[in-house]
Amino acid sequence: MRRVGERALLVELPGTAEVAALYGWLRDRQTGGELGEVGEIVPAARTVLLDEVADVTALAALLRTARPTAATTAGGPLVEIPTVYDGADLAEVAARWGVSAEAAVRIHTEPEYVVAFCGFAPGFGYLTGLPPRYGVPRRATPRSAVPTGSVALAGTYTGVYPSPSPGGWQLIGRTALALWDPAREPAALLAPGVRVRFTAVRAADHRPGPLRPSRPT
Repeated sequence: MRRVGERALLVELPGTAEVAALYGWLRDRQTGGELGEVGEIVPAARTVLLDEVADVTALAALLRTARPTAATTAGGPLVEIPTVYDGADLAEVAARWGVSAEAAVRIHTEPEYVVAFCGFAPGFGYLTGLPPRYGVPRRATPRSAVPTGSVALAGTYTGVYPSPSPGGWQLIGRTALALWDPAREPAALLAPGVRVRFTAVRAADHRPGPLRPSRPT
């Protein structure tokens, strides 16, 4: 643990699995009123930041008792993302996996993903769930512009670009869902702990429209 300023603690962990477990443990205790006053809990790839903490010393003592496991990982609501799998890099990704493009789509739509953390751009979630053997490198030369809604891979993460931006991830598809909308509450569709499933749809059947609501299961 590292103290950050006067009202925050940063917990360093080995990886995303441990981050998810601690994040779930913390949210359980926050819900149960055991955490004390904490304004925000922010998971990242290997850290959890607890900000706006009323009593840093007491929180640090509580954290020393934490023994989170995979069973404590928070199970958030489920969001379905209809995806047209026609990305510019789909054939290259399929070749890396040693399968056809159709089989690559089946591989990507099979898991249930979880938003491990958010960053890079407002509304951009880093989704875990793709088996490690399907990890792919970022592109050697990033694109100067990636369209909104692009579904992409980097390492074992899946991400969906919420707005046009440069990017070096491998593009495998696209969705019309609004991942980020400042006029909506909450503005971000994806948040840490949210579960995600990708469903393959035909381009002719996929039109921008109202957001498909999350549903708890």
